[in-house]
Amino acid sequence: MHIPDGYLSPQTYIPLYGAFVTSVIIAVKKVRKEISFRNIPFLGMASAFSFIIMMFNIPIPGGSSGHAVGAAVIAIILGPWSAIIGISVAVIVQALVFGDGGITSIGANCFNMAVINPVVAYFVFMIFYKLFKKKNKIGLFAFLSGYISLSFTALIAAIELGTQPLIAGASDGKALYCPYSLKITIPTMTIEHLFLFSIIEGIITALIVKYFVKTEPHLVYFLNQSKISD
Repeated sequence: MHIPDGYLSPQTYIPLYGAFVTSVIIAVKKVRKEISFRNIPFLGMASAFSFIIMMFNIPIPGGSSGHAVGAAVIAIILGPWSAIIGISVAVIVQALVFGDGGITSIGANCFNMAVINPVVAYFVFMIFYKLFKKKNKIGLFAFLSGYISLSFTALIAAIELGTQPLIAGASDGKALYCPYSLKITIPTMTIEHLFLFSIIEGIITALIVKYFVKTEPHLVYFLNQSKISD
């Protein structure tokens, strides 16, 4: 999921840097309004949790690898805006300190894993939660949130990589950046997530969300937002 240097053209990574920075600016403003100071330590813990879970990077035959992100957990419990900030910190530290993901692709990796992933996760969860209105199904909704959001994020990353031969090529037709077409990147990225990593993400999300809803409901973002909307 972490795109290295040299795989994205400037035509791709520069706009994604812009989209990521814009998202963070909006997220910071939202968090200041929605999150109390006493919950700030939980945001730090969330960032550490995402960092740790992403370090379990499992190689897949064919030269790819994958991992869970923890975005759905953070988005459901602390809110999507907090998730954007927390996961961004984790992704940036991984790139700068551990070389996991490239410097030029920080914007793309953050936009994929720290913006798209938690935002999709939160809205998927809330759609199921509001549609069925069954608290005894929260574990199932959380699982689907984690599963769908990570799978979708993998698809987005695959499209970003697979479109590079079309976006930036040499005069002789050779790809200057990622050499693999959509026919290769989409199956490679999506299959490994649909049948392994997204399942892991869904299980982790379901277990942690159920625990917090049962033991610390006052800390859970979606429950508080539901009260406000009611």
